[in-house]
Amino acid sequence: MRRQYSVPERLGGLGVAVAAAAVVWPAVTAGTGLGLPCPLRWATGIPCPFCGLTTAAVELTHGRPLASLSANPAVLGLAILTAVTVPLVLLRWLGLVSLPVPWSATTRRRIGLAALTAAAASWALQLHRFGLV
Repeated sequence: MRRQYSVPERLGGLGVAVAAAAVVWPAVTAGTGLGLPCPLRWATGIPCPFCGLTTAAVELTHGRPLASLSANPAVLGLAILTAVTVPLVLLRWLGLVSLPVPWSATTRRRIGLAALTAAAASWALQLHRFGLV
């Protein structure tokens, strides 16, 4: 029976996928000339909270952390979460660490509020960065 993965574990898995894509993405864009525009910015001119995240991930995986942070500092949170959860999932898979305990409703609410606050802060930063605020 497969176990359910916690939200942080899933986000860590997303971080692994983002890192893998960030390694391959520059070759795709160089070979095809295609880019990945932000749909909100393309349609309205207003950047989304995640604008620059692809660039940030590419810069980070290529060993340029300062360029990464200047593109979108939110990548740092995903990178830290990935660095913590990947070994944790491996240790859980090996049976060396116990499975996660489900969060209480209060904890889920607090984490959701923290995530919403982080997204709002990221959006404010992007609006400032693009000179819209």
